[in-house]
Amino acid sequence: MENNTSLQQQLLEAGVHFGHLRKKWNPKMLPYIFAEKKGIHIIDLNKTTECLQETAAVLKQIARSGKKILFVGTKKQAKDIVTECAQKVNMPYVTERWLGGMLTNFNTVRKSVKKMQSIEKMLGDGSFDSITKKERLTLSRDKEKMEKVLGGIAQLSRIPAALFIVDIGHEHIALAEAKRLGVGTFGVVDTNCDPNKVDFAIPANDDATKSIAIITQYITAAIAEGLAERQAAKDEESEESVADENQKKAARMEAEAQAEAGGGGRPRGGGQPRRRTPSSPKRTSNR
Repeated sequence: MENNTSLQQQLLEAGVHFGHLRKKWNPKMLPYIFAEKKGIHIIDLNKTTECLQETAAVLKQIARSGKKILFVGTKKQAKDIVTECAQKVNMPYVTERWLGGMLTNFNTVRKSVKKMQSIEKMLGDGSFDSITKKERLTLSRDKEKMEKVLGGIAQLSRIPAALFIVDIGHEHIALAEAKRLGVGTFGVVDTNCDPNKVDFAIPANDDATKSIAIITQYITAAIAEGLAERQAAKDEESEESVADENQKKAARMEAEAQAEAGGGGRPRGGGQPRRRTPSSPKRTSNR
């Protein structure tokens, strides 16, 4: 990844440093505010860079361990960016609407996902040919609705290890559910939010599309690195196991060859005892 100077320059060009109006600020964001200009708070990009790199390092380790990270961004500015970045690293995402209980009532949500997948399967194998047109239309509409809300978490089979949230104020329900279950939270925090509500806060402008894009892409790049390292470690481990197997096989073949060579020097006559044939019983004459 780039050094701090070039990263700060990119953050500055993307407008990450622009906060909210002074009258909307949260006093707990004071350590991350650099100055005030024309009634608008300016975020300290040094702090943003530090927090962004720290967050990226932790998420990289989570991805390397094989756990899932759920991307959450239902704001209009964040939807397309979050969807694109999450799909790039094959991670689950929520961009339409956060269903209440998506984490705390995960089993029920999984049932809805399975129903959606069963309808897809029926569409694929031609099972809909045997039902009426009205029933087919109803099921197709149900599938579209569920796919819109649950499509991003269709492959999520268990509760994720972490949540990456764009605008923790807007996604307060997701944040509350994650806190209740002890799931790690990482979020983009503007000057109108409380940074203590998340485990790792990234002070930044969460309203501008460019700002959301640069931060989400940086996080995605870190996750991709973690996944690549995990794959490389798996490949190396498989190569080592193959090499060990080949070594064992060669040693076994060598031992068998030595055994055959040792057994070939025995004399033919005295090597093995001759097999005795049983003598036939004597006949007695009947007098």
